[in-house]
Amino acid sequence: MGSNKSAGDTLLRQWHMLRAIPRYPGKIEASAVQTKLEVAGYEVSKRTVERDLVELSTVFPLVSDNRNRPFGWSWMKGAPAFDLPNLSNQEALAFVMIETYLKPLLPHVLLGQLAPYFSLARQHLKGEGPKRGSLSWMGKIAALQPTQSLIPPRIAPLVQSVVTDALLLDRQVQVKYRRRGETATKDYTLNPLALVQRGPVTYFLATVFDYQDVLMFSLHRVQHATMLETPVKRPKDFDLDRHLATGMLDFGIGKQIRLTAIFKNESAIHLYESPLAPDQQLAPVDDNSVRLEATVNDTPQLQWWLLAFGDNVEVVAPKELRKKLAGIAAVMAAAYARLPDA
Repeated sequence: MGSNKSAGDTLLRQWHMLRAIPRYPGKIEASAVQTKLEVAGYEVSKRTVERDLVELSTVFPLVSDNRNRPFGWSWMKGAPAFDLPNLSNQEALAFVMIETYLKPLLPHVLLGQLAPYFSLARQHLKGEGPKRGSLSWMGKIAALQPTQSLIPPRIAPLVQSVVTDALLLDRQVQVKYRRRGETATKDYTLNPLALVQRGPVTYFLATVFDYQDVLMFSLHRVQHATMLETPVKRPKDFDLDRHLATGMLDFGIGKQIRLTAIFKNESAIHLYESPLAPDQQLAPVDDNSVRLEATVNDTPQLQWWLLAFGDNVEVVAPKELRKKLAGIAAVMAAAYARLPDA
């Protein structure tokens, strides 16, 4: 049984290797093949990869170019195509949806491996005339943000590929980072821990140098990035879900408050089906309004959300939040009062 399992693992590993090799005139180094195997879950040495490539070249039309650097392997010119198996309608649909909605979050090395699937899936779903069943699904779904749409900031493709690959392989990165409002960049050695998409902006969480504090960086403000060979120094207690629950990505500091607010009925309808917090309570005040109580993170995002309701909500407690929103409302009222009549 053990021998069969070992042979099966070797066969699958070599199949992944064959898929990683480009057609002539493209070529790939053994170290790059090793990285692709790591992504696929195979931990092998560069020497093993080189030995496998030599062995595979006796069976498949592979060639090694040792004349010009970088050295590398490729399928011979004119070699028969090493095609992917055909996709079902459901598989093609899944790959197109992954490319459409998750591409900004996928590591570059995975995108490279998935590219043939994306191309095959688009070709599979493309065609004239009406479609039925799963083939029609792409024309029946959409993902919308429940906020004002914004154009995403541009992320340098090389930066995105380096950061996502380092995150996948648990490697440190050296970056030149420009903080908001500044023109000069600063050099940091980062331990990337997670990647988070928040509206139009992609953030990555990381620790800096040997410090344990988890900080948030905007990916579009990274001017240059280099993946290092050194492994990530991960805080022992880091957990992404628990970290997000503190409200950090809503730009808070982890402080919780007990919110009490009076909502007009029409503005509170959605809270019955989409509660603000697990302990949320709604109780009628009169025929036109309800009282909300909930334990929430004290963040600027909460303040923006409450302000968006205008005069359809009144914050009762905590007093600090009520006073802050009242001050904002007073400044807004004064500003509009200064406007000339139309």
